[in-house]
Amino acid sequence: MKKLSIIGMPMDLGQMRRGVDMGPSAIRYAGINERLVRLFHSIEDMGDITIGRPEVTIDKESNLRNLELIAEKSELLANVVNKIVESGSFPLVLGGDHSIAIGTLAGVSRHYQNIGVIWYDAHGDLNTAETSPSGNIHGMPLAASLGLGHKLLTNVGGYCPKVKPENIVIIGARALDEGEKILIKNKGIKVYTMHEIDRLGMTKVIEEAIGYLKERTDGVHLSLDLDSLDPHDAPGVGTPVTGGISYRESHLAMEMLAEASIITSAEFVEVNPILDERNKTAALAVALMGSLFGEKLL
Repeated sequence: MKKLSIIGMPMDLGQMRRGVDMGPSAIRYAGINERLVRLFHSIEDMGDITIGRPEVTIDKESNLRNLELIAEKSELLANVVNKIVESGSFPLVLGGDHSIAIGTLAGVSRHYQNIGVIWYDAHGDLNTAETSPSGNIHGMPLAASLGLGHKLLTNVGGYCPKVKPENIVIIGARALDEGEKILIKNKGIKVYTMHEIDRLGMTKVIEEAIGYLKERTDGVHLSLDLDSLDPHDAPGVGTPVTGGISYRESHLAMEMLAEASIITSAEFVEVNPILDERNKTAALAVALMGSLFGEKLL
């Protein structure tokens, strides 16, 4: 049992569909504090990073959407997360689109020699300006954290890279761009696609991921995009991809991570209440947090 610090990052600058900026509010409305209060000595909800309503900009050189704004807001998040870790509290960040991971990892990884990352996502988020079909930065945070891409993104927090490719495990991938596939092979990044999850089962996948990361890391960050789950279970996401991880498989994954006690920071991203059904996706996010932090049925 330890302290938990919650910080909302209501940023929708990394993509084009409005609504994901309301993700932190939807998650709070779904009862995050009430769900987790029994699992920690204390919970501090630090409110939200102020994003405002900035105009959409496109960088002329790179064609990246909202580049400078995302870098600026990521610095703010990195500073807050850094202070949370320094205080001995567990940082839990609520998104917002997945570009917020740039700031989260910048704040977390400076405290570890070999931070590990579990990227629980339908997408690899390993694009750069050169490989991105859209110019949307929510498809680039893992690449930026590896030190790949525009320097404004890779240098958030004042250092680069944040994570080594051999310390990453992607779980649930089923929509990878060609440039991402090449990068995964070239860097030797460990990926469990839906094929592996179907074939091996989630128990084996998480057992292998835990064993793999325990060998080489001194802390593990969980970055969970709700679009990792099948849209039937999580309809309120901006980029749904059919054939995803099930509700029960995800709870099992979180329960096994809780038992292994390897997760040292986490973020839950891409909850979009405008696209949701009666806040179903935000409620699912809160339920998964319960499992991640040790909630048990008996």
